[in-house]
Amino acid sequence: MPYLHPAPGPQAHPVPQDARTIHSSGQSFEQLRQDCLQAGTLFEDTDFPASNASLFFSERPQIPFIWKRPGEIVEHPEFIRGGATRTDICQGELGDCWLLAAIASLTLNEKALARVVPQDQSFGPGYAGIFHFQFWQHSEWLDVVIDDRLPTFKDRLVFLHSADHCEFWSALLEKAYAKLNGSYEALKGGSTMEAMEDFTGGVAETFLTREAPKDFYQILEKALGRGSLLGCSIDTRNAAESEAQTPFGLIKGHAYTVTGIDQVNFQGQKIELIRVRNPWGQVEWNGSWSDSSPEWRSVDLTEQKRLCHSTLDDGEFWMAFKDFKTHFDKVEICNLTPDALEEDTLHRWEVIVHQGSWVRGSTAGGCRNFLDTFWTNPQIKLSLTEQDEGQEGCTFLVALMQKDRRKLKRFGADLLTIGYAIYQSPEEHGHLSRDFFRYHASLARSKTFINLREVSDRFQLPPGEYILIPSTFEPHQEADFCLRIFSEKKAITRDLNGTIDIHLPEPPVPEQESEEEQHFRAVFQHIAGEDMEVTAEELEYVLNAVLQKKKGFKFKKLSLISCKNIISLMDTTGNGKLDFSEFRVFWNKLKQWTNLFLQFDSDKSGTMSSYELRTALKAAGFQLSSHLLQLVVLRYADEEFQMDFDDFLNCLVRLENATRVFQALSMKSKDFIHLNINEFINLTMNI
Repeated sequence: MPYLHPAPGPQAHPVPQDARTIHSSGQSFEQLRQDCLQAGTLFEDTDFPASNASLFFSERPQIPFIWKRPGEIVEHPEFIRGGATRTDICQGELGDCWLLAAIASLTLNEKALARVVPQDQSFGPGYAGIFHFQFWQHSEWLDVVIDDRLPTFKDRLVFLHSADHCEFWSALLEKAYAKLNGSYEALKGGSTMEAMEDFTGGVAETFLTREAPKDFYQILEKALGRGSLLGCSIDTRNAAESEAQTPFGLIKGHAYTVTGIDQVNFQGQKIELIRVRNPWGQVEWNGSWSDSSPEWRSVDLTEQKRLCHSTLDDGEFWMAFKDFKTHFDKVEICNLTPDALEEDTLHRWEVIVHQGSWVRGSTAGGCRNFLDTFWTNPQIKLSLTEQDEGQEGCTFLVALMQKDRRKLKRFGADLLTIGYAIYQSPEEHGHLSRDFFRYHASLARSKTFINLREVSDRFQLPPGEYILIPSTFEPHQEADFCLRIFSEKKAITRDLNGTIDIHLPEPPVPEQESEEEQHFRAVFQHIAGEDMEVTAEELEYVLNAVLQKKKGFKFKKLSLISCKNIISLMDTTGNGKLDFSEFRVFWNKLKQWTNLFLQFDSDKSGTMSSYELRTALKAAGFQLSSHLLQLVVLRYADEEFQMDFDDFLNCLVRLENATRVFQALSMKSKDFIHLNINEFINLTMNI
């Protein structure tokens, strides 16, 4: 299925204020709650009903789930009891430990938690069976409304629950996140940083412990001090190792939360410790500095209390930092700002957001390995104008996110392998061609192409102009994407696919007719009859008769629809027919378009690749935006991304027709018309 974004291009980074309401009724949480209170009813969310459709999309529940409100499960339910803490997160029967690890980390940042979990709701006065939560999605905050019916079995919550069975904020948060992504099943499997970003709108960075810098301890300490969210995990080598327990009590392929970092005096030495939590609420590290390890006997009770040391099997434990680096493979950090954790200085960051799409046949070109299509990917021009304070270069961070893949799981979609490359911009303007990338190497690029929701990396380049190309690894793969560019100084970006130039050269009319044209006039007179005008049916006959005689030109016969379109383009009198002078003007256009088609029909098969359409249209005088090009390809290309001459001709005729309207709207110079993308698309939706 295609993924078309209605408004590609740069956008200002929104300041989190009021989140956008997305309930199908168009009403806000408070409006819906007041309606229920006035009617004396409890809210039932038709957008996410209490049914199997909200649970799973690929299977039926193995046990009979019963949806119940908290008041039907316990006598005195509470939304939050004694503050929202990491012990409120206990995993249920859903494989979403990655989400739970992020929620546990969220509880360590009160400001971020209050944003995601609004405090204007409870089971007390004003209760109407409705709750709401706020999530960041692709550069905007959304307000997700749910009812409080939760899946249960034998009066116990099936999925996420609090250690205190009377507390329900975490279970309701999980339900809201499931609604955002389409179902509970959609939450199976994921990366902790994905949820961390959805809770903060922050910037994620990944550290591999085996490649960690020398000051890794200080980096983690600084991250926790700044309110960043931290997760960690142990890699698996194969599927059989998933959730396998090591001899030290750790779980492979499982998401943990980093909840603290500190030092302790032990036998006259300062020992670096790190605190980690298992979202299961049990199963802990059993090595040195674990809950019941002998090392704690040498630590003063006051120090133990300061470190919140406990021997409870609650899933949280301390371990020596050196052991942490040995046993854990990866640490994911979601920073609330792009400030580097290796630095002490906090900066004010400029943020620019681009929304775009990769569409088969037009803008899904794949990585540089696929030179023939790589150049067709979206291209963003980045201008770095100011050096960092005291530096020779400009620091910026690029974060490329593929959108809605979790929501599209029910349709068979999975995460694509994505990345990006950065090139020095040449002096020429507009979308860069294949030849540029044939002879120029990238200056910088993402560390790897990987199947994560977001790929982000930090760069420092001299002031100048650059071209940033986001892409999937393989060509012909479709997705929408969100590209965020963070810079310490103001940067300027421009989507090279958003400008629409239409060049209207007047075809030369020769003073004398060639032998071919004289033959053509004779054929035209024979077909047109005494009135010397042709109908669409007559035009179909004469064009096919002439084109069939053209050497080296393989084509299927032109359709009657094409001929009707030609008449609508060239008919100046409005009688639905063409006289010879009108047809002669068209004939000169047709010769140009035929030669163009032959030029791009490289294998002489009678078809041309839709990936070549951008260049062919530019040669014909049309430089289209990526969005409009996508619409054209979807309309005229076949499943193999090929266009025959009839489709190519139809496309050009429609574009020529549209220029008549454009001329009345905006004239930049004698030969060019410039319109914004919305005007152009609105006028050409019938292409």
